[in-house]
Amino acid sequence: MAQLWGGRFTKETDQLVYDFNASITFDQRLLPQDIRGSKAHATMLAAVGVITEAERDQILSGLDGILKDVETGALEITTKYEDVHSFVEANLIDRIGDAGKKLHTGRSRNDQVALDMRLYVRGEVSELEERVLTLMKTLQKLMEENLETYMPGFTHLQKAQPVSFSHHIGAYMEMFKRDFSRLTDIYARLNYCPLGAGALAGTTYPLDREMTAKLLGFAGPTLNSMDSVSDRDYCIELLSACATIMMHLSRFSEEIILWNSNEYGFIELDDAYSTGSSIMPQKKNPDIAELVRGKTGRVYGALTSLLTTMKGIPLAYNKDMQEDKELTFDALDTTKGCLTLFNGMIATMQLHKDTMAVSAMRGFTNATDAADYLVKKGVPFRDAHGIIGRLVLFCLDKGCAIDDLSLEELRTIDAHFEEDIFDAISLKTCVEARNTIGAPGPAPMKDVIAKNAELLQSLTVDPA
Repeated sequence: MAQLWGGRFTKETDQLVYDFNASITFDQRLLPQDIRGSKAHATMLAAVGVITEAERDQILSGLDGILKDVETGALEITTKYEDVHSFVEANLIDRIGDAGKKLHTGRSRNDQVALDMRLYVRGEVSELEERVLTLMKTLQKLMEENLETYMPGFTHLQKAQPVSFSHHIGAYMEMFKRDFSRLTDIYARLNYCPLGAGALAGTTYPLDREMTAKLLGFAGPTLNSMDSVSDRDYCIELLSACATIMMHLSRFSEEIILWNSNEYGFIELDDAYSTGSSIMPQKKNPDIAELVRGKTGRVYGALTSLLTTMKGIPLAYNKDMQEDKELTFDALDTTKGCLTLFNGMIATMQLHKDTMAVSAMRGFTNATDAADYLVKKGVPFRDAHGIIGRLVLFCLDKGCAIDDLSLEELRTIDAHFEEDIFDAISLKTCVEARNTIGAPGPAPMKDVIAKNAELLQSLTVDPA
């Protein structure tokens, strides 16, 4: 058992207790961050005179060697070590001797792990931003290409009014724009360095916390040593952002699943993003969309678990907080994977535009426009609403759409109908007539697409 403590104890820790307490099986993921933070700490210790420049150079060289050997497989991280921090320090001392024992001066595992997690999470925020941005660019392309692809819009999963596919996709674009903005906000809030906070009360060594913060690319040092080691808000915020991203992906996945069904037939998924059945040869299943929908609960679970873990913890550090890592790692891996696969799925799907248009016509989505037509002919809206209701019943009895009726049939319902009714209730007219800001008409949609293009051009991913 390689531990960073023991002088106070008179016998070995029970193996079961040791295993229960150890985190090396999952926190070894933090090795690059631990090495990076240790190098900054050693550089600062030399700058303030706590260690010599020669000792600093030995430490830096030793740390670089450990990282390289792990990456090449020459050095293995094993459960002999309690955590990644003890692995690094034990191997450093083995390699460079007493100089390695000085690395931990002015530092605790509490501020060390807090630093490692901030560095890791900061990098993951940048990766998430990259993947959300990629998805937004795919959505923008779909919007640009489908201004005149007409489909039914829904409320209560009932056909309501016609929209363009561009407009429908634009709703998801707005969601992911907010997701990107949330990630940017999280990055700004977490980008402060806890190194130098010690166990909870700082240190008597003359540490230069501004220097270590700058070396590690932080905006500055954290301002309260107790909060520095006990804060996991940045993990909770990130898990909340991941949960929201997954909720958006799940909603979109549900629609992909519906659109891909025989009953809708709006789209066909590429073979690369579908699977078959072991018994039914005709099946082409939307498994990626279903898995994204399913994995959303997994990310929700991570957020709820960490909130529950943190809710009863007094200041400052407590071992409960070790639970942050596996939850955060899994949720981040899940969200990143889902973003990448979902983007590939929608970028390669085929649209059945004629089927979408027919579905809109067969669902009386132009009924509101027919009522508006009568209003323009002088009929009070409430009366027009009732007239069109009777007209829909008439069509249901005949098994046809409003557009299929003759003018004579329309006039048996109400005498205000004239030849121009057919143009007034065409899908093209119904969509193009809606030109207020945010509506599906071509003018506002082109304006939104232009604004999106400008935004996408301006967005930058925070440096990891």
